[in-house]
Amino acid sequence: MSTVEDISTIPSVGSNDSASVEFNDYANDYEVALHQGLQVTGEQPQYFARGRVEWTAKLLRRQSVKVDSVLDFGCGVGIAAPLFHEFFQPHTVWGFDPSRSSIERAKRDEPGPANRFVASREQLPAGECDLVYTNGVFHHIPPGERATALAMIWQVLRPGGWLAFWENNPWNPGTRLVMSRIPFDRDAVTITPYGAKTLLRSAGFNTIRTDAWFLFPHALRALRPLEWWVHRLPLGAQYLVLAQKPLINERQ
Repeated sequence: MSTVEDISTIPSVGSNDSASVEFNDYANDYEVALHQGLQVTGEQPQYFARGRVEWTAKLLRRQSVKVDSVLDFGCGVGIAAPLFHEFFQPHTVWGFDPSRSSIERAKRDEPGPANRFVASREQLPAGECDLVYTNGVFHHIPPGERATALAMIWQVLRPGGWLAFWENNPWNPGTRLVMSRIPFDRDAVTITPYGAKTLLRSAGFNTIRTDAWFLFPHALRALRPLEWWVHRLPLGAQYLVLAQKPLINERQ
């Protein structure tokens, strides 16, 4: 089975904790550390990144959603920014990560007036974004801080805005293998698809659907068309919970 680690590096919603310092150490060698795990899949990080963003865009087009402003929550070194421009054509791509070294690299590697990479939550817009995308981020956030992180996302989204919550699937054995080979993932606390939906609902979001992708490694790529038949089952290496902030605040 194929799996993938995130290209995002947010360990916590804070900006000065020890985990953020650890990710600062990986800012310049992030791909090398990631390759230690992904090499067993036979794929490069961009294969998975493209698949995630493309599927998210496809689902939102079905909902007739126009994404003018997107936040990559836990953007790491900004690898996904070009994909947001390709699939959404937004006016603004925001990237947030508490690792300041990662943000500095994102600014260097992905310059341009449409890209805004920040390491401080105070620099993010309020109630403006049509979409918040987060990939492989929440397993780095301590369970007791996850509600705070979701509250931060809630504040950034406009009413009716969308959250694409991608996470590594602990029910997939390939996922566990890859994560065990990546230095900054070995102590991560994974979230099951059911746990993710419960977490999002408790934060006030309406969960719309769940999909799981990346079931077959490169060596079995001829079987990948079969994923279209089973992607609604929690089998793939990564899963998406697509959620929406209500138009009216329904949180009690």
